[in-house]
Amino acid sequence: MKTTARGNQAETAVAQQLAHEGYEIIAQNWKTSRCEIDVVARKRGIVYFVEVKYRGSMAQGTGLDYITPSKLRRLHFSARVWNQHHGWEGDWRILAAAVTTDGQDYIVQEIIELE
Repeated sequence: MKTTARGNQAETAVAQQLAHEGYEIIAQNWKTSRCEIDVVARKRGIVYFVEVKYRGSMAQGTGLDYITPSKLRRLHFSARVWNQHHGWEGDWRILAAAVTTDGQDYIVQEIIELE
């Protein structure tokens, strides 16, 4: 399976987990020429921008280990672009989700809020 397909399946697993937790999924794999956001969700009047990090095994560390300060800046930029594009002036947060697989299913290990 190609990396893009695995990434899409990981994003779908996160979107399903968030929906199960009561989030409304607004968008998945939202892109512009300047940025992209894996999952956009809303809960209790707050919009959440979710970065999904997939790793095929824990031997590579969790996906969250790969969120650098530079990546965090890009996530904030992407969130601001989405907010401007959609006229959103309310509260928003950035989340990161770590996803692995057991060879068959995609497993959401954790979802955390980033600063």
